[in-house]
Amino acid sequence: MAKIVINKERCKGCLLCVNFCPKKLIIKSKKINKKGINYVEFLKEKNGCLGCAMCAVVCPDCCIEVYK
Repeated sequence: MAKIVINKERCKGCLLCVNFCPKKLIIKSKKINKKGINYVEFLKEKNGCLGCAMCAVVCPDCCIEVYK
């Protein structure tokens, strides 16, 4: 089962990864980072990440790492 790790402090909340995740396992968080931005979160409790890495590819700030 694949998983992703998001660097919440680097995330600028552009939501590109949210739009490109085929399983909709990434959501906008209600929490904020040190910059005052609502970052994105990986829904760990919902298994099913394909490990396609589309989220990491579209992230302009390289905030996402994908592990298979």
